[in-house]
Amino acid sequence: MKNLTPRQIVEELDKFIIGQDEAKRAVAIALRNRWRRRMVPSELRDEITPKNIIMIGPTGVGKTEIAKRLARLAQAPFLKVEATKYTEVGYVGRDVDSMIRDLVELAVKMVQDEEKRRVEERAKRESERKIFESLLPRRDEIMNRYGMLSDREILVYLDQGKLDDEEVEVEVPSRPAMPMAQIISPQGVEEMGINLGEMFGRVFQAGGPKKRRIKVREAREILIQEEAQKMIDMEKVTQDALSRAQEAGIIFIDELDKVAGKHAGAGPDVSREGVQRDLLPIIEGSTVLTKYGMVRTDHILFISAGAFTMTKPSDLIPELQGRFPIRVELKPLTKEDFIKILQFPENALVKQYQALLATENIELIFREDAMEEIARIAEEINQRTENIGARRLHTVMEKLLEDFSFSAPEMTGAKIAIDAEYIRKKLSPILKDEDLSRYIL
Repeated sequence: MKNLTPRQIVEELDKFIIGQDEAKRAVAIALRNRWRRRMVPSELRDEITPKNIIMIGPTGVGKTEIAKRLARLAQAPFLKVEATKYTEVGYVGRDVDSMIRDLVELAVKMVQDEEKRRVEERAKRESERKIFESLLPRRDEIMNRYGMLSDREILVYLDQGKLDDEEVEVEVPSRPAMPMAQIISPQGVEEMGINLGEMFGRVFQAGGPKKRRIKVREAREILIQEEAQKMIDMEKVTQDALSRAQEAGIIFIDELDKVAGKHAGAGPDVSREGVQRDLLPIIEGSTVLTKYGMVRTDHILFISAGAFTMTKPSDLIPELQGRFPIRVELKPLTKEDFIKILQFPENALVKQYQALLATENIELIFREDAMEEIARIAEEINQRTENIGARRLHTVMEKLLEDFSFSAPEMTGAKIAIDAEYIRKKLSPILKDEDLSRYIL
């Protein structure tokens, strides 16, 4: 993070997201401020809190993608939630504290995966040793079959995967003796740090590890995971994960506009203001008890988003408004934006479809006029029906290429060129029938 200036962060986001410069600048500054905070004297560090952001704009313009790419860039735990999934305390639904517990689970998984990669080579060597020992009772048989002269050759063959179809007897974790339904912990039990799923899992385990005869390739995977787990210091993983969740975590709260409103209404709207009041202590800074320990939320970065067509940010309760000092508006996408989205990002749709069909040895080419025609159709459909932003390109592209996707195995070696004329021929019947286009595009 130290080496990434706000300008460089924006350049990295530009590789995946077209336009929305104002939003990119806002998140780039927020990310850089995290590094700056770490550099200030310790007595001031705790007083500097993140400047949370509200992204305002229609669906499909890049709100979630900006937050997700930012978290990936910072290698930070990232959680996306919908404000509408939470309900005021006293109503049926999830409590807002659960978003912090979910963030910590993601942080633990992230740190654990990093540790596994760090010990992977050692775990692989240890698993090879155990497999070799399991093969020793059949040593002479294996050496004769493969024309080997020494144990060293067995190890070489093992490393090269030439013995993957041989069978070995190894200890593997036993599976549950009976299928288990998912257990959802009540809030009180979860806060006490009791994991009901794990507890009942142990109860229903059919004994401890069992010896089974399996192929070497399967044994290798099981043993690598097992050995890596032994080499990982889970206490250190937990501490690192808690620190990362607290200091670098990013929570993206979508559909905040759906709970906006200062006065509780009737029926399903009764708890909207209550949800805001429940969110408030989490966002302004509190301590949440998780099964891994206490987590402070003071320095978690909250990015919220919503279309705010029926409501506006000023409809949020004043205390919550004050916790989101940065407001950025994302612009609806134009035809020119669609053309760029199709071609320029590293994960551009055209590149994705070309890569998919290349697996069938098919070369897919899009003419320049084809890009413009796809963009024009996407913009037209968005104007005529619901504006779903860049997601409209997915529906158009799927319909456009469905014949080739279906027949690809019989077209190996073909070269397909898509132009505007083909697109009009393929899609014009749907575009003419407005009712049909509402269903298909």
